[in-house]
Amino acid sequence: LAQHGAGFKAALYLGGNGVNDDLMTALPALRIISNYGVGYDTIDAKSAAKRGIIVTHTPNVLNDEVANTAILLWFAVSRQLLLNDAYVRAGRWEHEGAMPLSRSVQGRTVGIVGLGRIGHTIAKKLEVFDASVLYHARSRKNVPYKYYPDLTEMAEACDVMIVITSGGQETRHLVNADVIDALGPDGILVNVSRGSVVDEAALVKSLRDGKLGGAGLDVFANEPKVPEDLFSMGNVVLQPHVGSATYETRQAMGELACENLIRWAQG
Repeated sequence: LAQHGAGFKAALYLGGNGVNDDLMTALPALRIISNYGVGYDTIDAKSAAKRGIIVTHTPNVLNDEVANTAILLWFAVSRQLLLNDAYVRAGRWEHEGAMPLSRSVQGRTVGIVGLGRIGHTIAKKLEVFDASVLYHARSRKNVPYKYYPDLTEMAEACDVMIVITSGGQETRHLVNADVIDALGPDGILVNVSRGSVVDEAALVKSLRDGKLGGAGLDVFANEPKVPEDLFSMGNVVLQPHVGSATYETRQAMGELACENLIRWAQG
């Protein structure tokens, strides 16, 4: 950076420690940051705006995949997919008989935290499962779903809550202990947004105390570090932040991230 920083006009950000004001200072000619991913909470957008730097990202191309991942996590928890798989692999089915019954996914009440592009896609996909969809967002939207300005009240009304809001300080620990406990001992929490949105310590405690029925988690507060208490919980399904991680989706994200740079270069 010291030797070549002044020569860069464009940056492609692939994740990591973020793009802060210090890095922008080291790149005085920078005019665009293209983020390979949806959202830009790891980029200091306010500093970029003050410096006249454009920030772009890759929305829409990953909507379906992240929505599919959210539903996959819910189903895996509700139908005890990993427990059943381990039961068969251990040879227990033959010697111990059938597993205990699991919970149906049909006709459930599902609350969505953040009804943006991906939230809309999740809601649409849930129709085939006869779900009653509720949502919590900063403001009411023109949609046929019931709006809850109070997140705790929505949690009380839900069987399942899917978190897909943006990250950052504004939503840090939006899903707190009160919200988690309001879901109840039969409720399921799915997080495919950012680990910071959920109070992770409160989540672990609620699961440990039996106040929450289960959780499907693709994101964590201090990735890749995951609370070890979760490892032994059979009612929890864990993924290493792979909500959009398919060949097809990552190809589309890469093409859009590059296209954003090309369009900027072309004026």
